[in-house]
Amino acid sequence: MEAQEIEVKYRVIERDALVQALATQGVVLSEPVLQEDQAYAPAWWDYGKPKGGVPFGRLRTVRGKHLFTVKTPRDNEMACLESETIVADAGQMHDALLQMGFRPTVQIVKERRTGRAGRWSLCLDEVKSVGPFLEIETVTSAEESGLAVQAQLDAWANGLGVKLERVTDTYDSLVRLAQDQLA
Repeated sequence: MEAQEIEVKYRVIERDALVQALATQGVVLSEPVLQEDQAYAPAWWDYGKPKGGVPFGRLRTVRGKHLFTVKTPRDNEMACLESETIVADAGQMHDALLQMGFRPTVQIVKERRTGRAGRWSLCLDEVKSVGPFLEIETVTSAEESGLAVQAQLDAWANGLGVKLERVTDTYDSLVRLAQDQLA
């Protein structure tokens, strides 16, 4: 069965208030873990073009282990078919991606704290160059409506009673925008 990862993302305005609100909901956050992601796109694709139906790769390194993920957006950039696997050699995986017609786009470095609220995964991220974010995500069957699930996740986030700013861009787009603004 094909899996679909569906998420909503928020810029965190008041980090301490959010952490308290999550604790009130019974969410226990992990200690921070450094994640270093290299994003990949097909060589023919560029920022500003639609992402729907386009496969994107990510090679993540956490504590010396490497995870390769492919996401293909469906309803929007945050409702994607997803496949992932552990890889033994990040350098070889990078070379394989280049041979398959992908190119590296941006690097995303973040400290991530994770928790759970029922069947939903929560990530409180501090993303280098772009700041703090909350992600709420779940995995569903490919047949489920991404927009309907996102509405449920958004309702839960709004029920926390803290100031959050919903964003619809992925981390690679946010990092790319920050880099462009510095240039």
